[in-house]
Amino acid sequence: MTKSVFYHAGCPVCVSAEHDIVNLIGAKNVEIVNIGEARNRISEAEKAGVKSVPALLTTNGNVLHINFGASMADVKG
Repeated sequence: MTKSVFYHAGCPVCVSAEHDIVNLIGAKNVEIVNIGEARNRISEAEKAGVKSVPALLTTNGNVLHINFGASMADVKG
């Protein structure tokens, strides 16, 4: 993986964290995935180990859960 992936659900907590992540690591180094809109990416996030959003999947496969916003069960509805 060449970029980190930031998964979020579009809530205010997630959007705020997205801005911070982009400012910290740079837009060219992170793919932003709003799983509230791109629901087809939920299973990908879960397979990577995402338990709640917002979360950052690093290039070496670690998942960093940031500011609990919503569980994956809540996102899936």
